[in-house]
Amino acid sequence: MSQLTIALTKGRILKETLPLLAAVGLEPLEDISTSRKLTFETNQEGVRFIVLRGVDVTTYVQFGAADMGISGKDMLLEHGSEGIYEPLDLGIARCKLMTAGIKGQELKSGRIRVATKFVNVAKQYYASQARQVDIIKLYGAMELAPIIGLADEIVDIVDTGNTLRANGLEPRNAIADISSRLIVNKAAMKMKYQQIQPLIESMRAVIEASAG
Repeated sequence: MSQLTIALTKGRILKETLPLLAAVGLEPLEDISTSRKLTFETNQEGVRFIVLRGVDVTTYVQFGAADMGISGKDMLLEHGSEGIYEPLDLGIARCKLMTAGIKGQELKSGRIRVATKFVNVAKQYYASQARQVDIIKLYGAMELAPIIGLADEIVDIVDTGNTLRANGLEPRNAIADISSRLIVNKAAMKMKYQQIQPLIESMRAVIEASAG
């Protein structure tokens, strides 16, 4: 049996992913949360996990370095999904991709500046609104940009909205509903179908059972 590599996303998604994988009989042989390692053998021979930043999971799966992965829909929207199947919405790590700005402040007319790490998504969204924008790429502390006058709006992930409110901002327009997706490299799906397809079906059954 050939090696099956599954790329997992660090952080919040990982915490919600591990119980789902355990429900289909796949568990790491050591505690991922306390280890500094990036690769983990599992209780199933020939199946290993690699743990990556969310932005890298799609890349590893796209180029076949990982056969499967679990990635936020935001990453798929931003980086594209060429060479990838997206067979399952796992329904975990739900949030929204939204625009946000200073509370109670009207967005000025004309060209605006938007700070975000979701550059491609933002470009497409504002183009669909016939709005001229200058996109400023930031990697974190997005909420600071409108406060200090770097940007008129931000495009970011919103979960509870508490961070926005704490910084005097408010969510404005929803761009997309986000949740974690199971993704599969298209070539791996053909080559390792007998390993991958039963895993997809098992995960689908668990998701449907929990939804019901």
